[in-house]
Amino acid sequence: MKKLIPLLIILTVMGIIAVIFISMAKDKQPVTIEKGNAEMKALPLKVNFTNDPYCKMLIIEQRNSSQVVSPDGNTWFFDDPACMVLWLQDKSFKNTAKLWIYSIDTEQWIDARNAWYGRADQTAMHYGFGAREHKTKDAIDFITMSLYVLRGEHLGNPKIRKKLLGE
Repeated sequence: MKKLIPLLIILTVMGIIAVIFISMAKDKQPVTIEKGNAEMKALPLKVNFTNDPYCKMLIIEQRNSSQVVSPDGNTWFFDDPACMVLWLQDKSFKNTAKLWIYSIDTEQWIDARNAWYGRADQTAMHYGFGAREHKTKDAIDFITMSLYVLRGEHLGNPKIRKKLLGE
């Protein structure tokens, strides 16, 4: 009987561990990619349940979020337009992908390549490129915004921040 007690303890502990692992496997994991978007349309964003594949942050608001849809129907979501640009730069489908962005002026998904971008807006990762459907006085186009991102000329750069915000 004394030899049986340690075996029962080990089996009990193993059973508890098994139950924990099974329950964890059933929990829903955050979305990192949506498949099957053959029409390349903007998909609904699952706020607080979708991870940005570039910065790995959980997307907590729709404002200035973006989507990249590859020709094979895979869709990735981003919390900041700059994360989208940085992630996309080495992808083979970067020129054929459909890019969507949630505009701050019309509050809807619009074509990111046709959007206008501010340089000192509040964005999730603090790059400052807020998207608009309608052009404003100092707004820049997608190509210019992308160049600024890739060259590091954004609010994350202290020299640019001081130039744009006087800080």
